[in-house]
Amino acid sequence: MKKIKILGSGCPSCNQLADAVNAVLAAEGIAASVEKVEDIQQIIAYNVLSTPALVVDEKVLCKGRIPSHAELKELLTAKPQGCCGNHGNKSKHSGSCC
Repeated sequence: MKKIKILGSGCPSCNQLADAVNAVLAAEGIAASVEKVEDIQQIIAYNVLSTPALVVDEKVLCKGRIPSHAELKELLTAKPQGCCGNHGNKSKHSGSCC
């Protein structure tokens, strides 16, 4: 299950992003937990200075704007990549590089 965080002060744009994310999750049948983070210290910890911001599995994927429905779908349905993005190539890795 994906862990999604919406970073922002609770302004209309932040609420719009949360609504858009929930719409994509429902339309695509994606299992995820969605959390709104409004504490400024927690937001700064993600190195985000412009909200709203979208965090998926602890990675900031978008900040300072509301992505389109199509872009959100792409961001939320993307397959997670390994730490080096090369796990499929057995000749370079003996199993885990993390």
